[in-house]
Amino acid sequence: MDVLEAHRPNLRNALSPAAVLSGRVAVITGGASGIGRATAILFAQHGACVFVGDYRLTEESRSELTRLGIHASACDVRRVDELQHLIDGAATAAGRLDILVSNAGIGMVKQIQEVSEEDWDKCLDTNFKAAFFGAKFAIPHLIAAGGGSILNTASNAGLLPRAHDPVYSISKMALIGLTKSLALCHSGDRIRVNAVCPGPVGDTGMMNADLAAAADRDTTIKQFISASPLANAHGRMIRPEEVAEAILYLVSDAASMVTGTAIAIDGGKSLGVPPKS
Repeated sequence: MDVLEAHRPNLRNALSPAAVLSGRVAVITGGASGIGRATAILFAQHGACVFVGDYRLTEESRSELTRLGIHASACDVRRVDELQHLIDGAATAAGRLDILVSNAGIGMVKQIQEVSEEDWDKCLDTNFKAAFFGAKFAIPHLIAAGGGSILNTASNAGLLPRAHDPVYSISKMALIGLTKSLALCHSGDRIRVNAVCPGPVGDTGMMNADLAAAADRDTTIKQFISASPLANAHGRMIRPEEVAEAILYLVSDAASMVTGTAIAIDGGKSLGVPPKS
């Protein structure tokens, strides 16, 4: 075996479903629905011991996740004490922590002059502050495990500013900045930090809240896709599972040299308005 071959990761084994996250312990916030739920299920299918926290956790969703071998508990990430309890509790129960996915998030469609201090705090505390303190609490456990991975769910709103939800955009831009800073500061600890930046995703807490009052959900979704400034050239919503697959790659050994990145998963929306055919 030559020198290069000796240092080349075994991608065949790394991408084998049974081996990708075997023996790894993961904490996922916002894990009861949407991207978080899809990620939790995918991680479990690939061998991880998964703990999820979600302030919207219902008995039905808890039972469903438990049946899949996923540990689920209520957690409001805006409460730093609850966030620390989730992360430290998972590390204590499982004996280690390898992965943190800071996925919890909320939207805010308001113009600057309409935003109250309470609005600002709610959005920034959920989308940004929680990720910072989640990383703070997770990093000692990751170091103790010999390294690990932190994944932040940002948004394509963090790549390009948006006029209709500026505070949300600000929170996601800050989250991408946090991702890059953490990646730099803890590269020596063998901790990789990355972000995914999805466009509009169907079946998420944010999207379901927007559609809850709609008389005809299917019609409303079609109108959103055709008229929304967020719509992509593919003419459909992004599936939570599509984002989860990217997250799985980024936290796996297959991405061992990927850190400090913010990957758009938006059907090309962040590239700009596509030309008309």
